[in-house]
Amino acid sequence: MRRALLVLVGCLVLTGPGLPGRCELYAAEQAVSAAPVPASSPSPDVDPAVRRNRALLANAAVAGGILTWGLLNWDYFSRAPKTKSEGWFGHDTAEGGADKAGHLWASYTLSHAFAAYYRHIGYPADEATFYGPLSAFGMTGLMEIGDSFSVDHGFSYEDMAANLAGAAAGWLLLKYPQWQKKVDLRLEYRPELSDLEGDFATDYQHSRYLLALKAEGFERVRHPWLQALELRLGYYARNYDSWTPGQPDRRRRYLYLGIGLNVGRLLRPFWKTRLFDYLQVPYTDIQLRRGVEQ
Repeated sequence: MRRALLVLVGCLVLTGPGLPGRCELYAAEQAVSAAPVPASSPSPDVDPAVRRNRALLANAAVAGGILTWGLLNWDYFSRAPKTKSEGWFGHDTAEGGADKAGHLWASYTLSHAFAAYYRHIGYPADEATFYGPLSAFGMTGLMEIGDSFSVDHGFSYEDMAANLAGAAAGWLLLKYPQWQKKVDLRLEYRPELSDLEGDFATDYQHSRYLLALKAEGFERVRHPWLQALELRLGYYARNYDSWTPGQPDRRRRYLYLGIGLNVGRLLRPFWKTRLFDYLQVPYTDIQLRRGVEQ
């Protein structure tokens, strides 16, 4: 969940005072249409050199934020670089795979934030669709390189693969925006007041990652009440943060299927935002859960 912090840093940089919507990741005026994004020419009012310099500055600012935070909080450059294999979603991995889901979600979300910014500064849609995921993969890769110099982490091949998968998913939904009306990748964060972890950015104990299939994206679903529903498939892991070898093993991984409310659609008459395409409001669904260990 350190990757959630990366998304926040990127979001704050990319949605500065000049971009409507502030930290809403993808401004409402750039909402997807039912047709694929066509190749387009840059606006004649935008100087390509100015556009390029703004893009480079944004990437440098996000990269600088990552490195600064890593130096202050994650011991970047405190040792020689090291690599390691962490595994994927196995029971005996460090986080039960929740960290890999976090990498995928962060890279996916950041790819859309970058693409929105590139369009805002005048890049044509097809170039923004390409450069957005590329920048996201670059930023998540930079964080992974920083991890290689950290005592507590190290460069993980699996993390990089998850970063690449998230950027690829971001590109697919940018390239074929009709699918953005049907599918979301989201993070749900539900901390407990009795169990607040000190570092929000590594709090997998209270995080869930899910794929939402939205009824409103399908033409055959016409009733407004049905259009407000969605089907969710999610994954999360629990009790990994508190477990140490020799203790009773209460680590658990869960898959769930749920029917929930499309919060973004319900709020649309009052708040035009794409925020809820990336973040899930807790307690808005009915779930059928199954433990992977069962």
